[in-house]
Amino acid sequence: MKTILFALRVSDLERSLAFYRTVGYTELTTVPFEDGSSLVWLKLPDEPAVSLELVHRPADGPVVLGGFAHFAIEVESLSATVDRLTAAGLEPGAVELPGGQDGPKTSWVTDPDGYRIELVEWPPGGPPTPEQP
Repeated sequence: MKTILFALRVSDLERSLAFYRTVGYTELTTVPFEDGSSLVWLKLPDEPAVSLELVHRPADGPVVLGGFAHFAIEVESLSATVDRLTAAGLEPGAVELPGGQDGPKTSWVTDPDGYRIELVEWPPGGPPTPEQP
């Protein structure tokens, strides 16, 4: 088994697409529906297939968050990613070291609807494994 994608409902599709393109996602396809709603499939450059689906249902009104915490994106260089996103007009947070100097580096950025995205640069050796937290 593996996760293939997760879906986020968005209030303003064009604003959300601009945000996620800036983060690094590319649009694969849009599935329109007769009622004016649509699904847009996105992926990051190193992913083989869709990993994020934006769900736009204008008739449902603006998104009201609740129960969703965040999702994470692995980046090769957190400092370069933070610099790129800042230069593009986004506001990533300060770099954090939640596992100490030898742990991952993280930063947070929030999308137009308030969804939080954790950007993660793993230390040499990669992410923890079940055998080694």
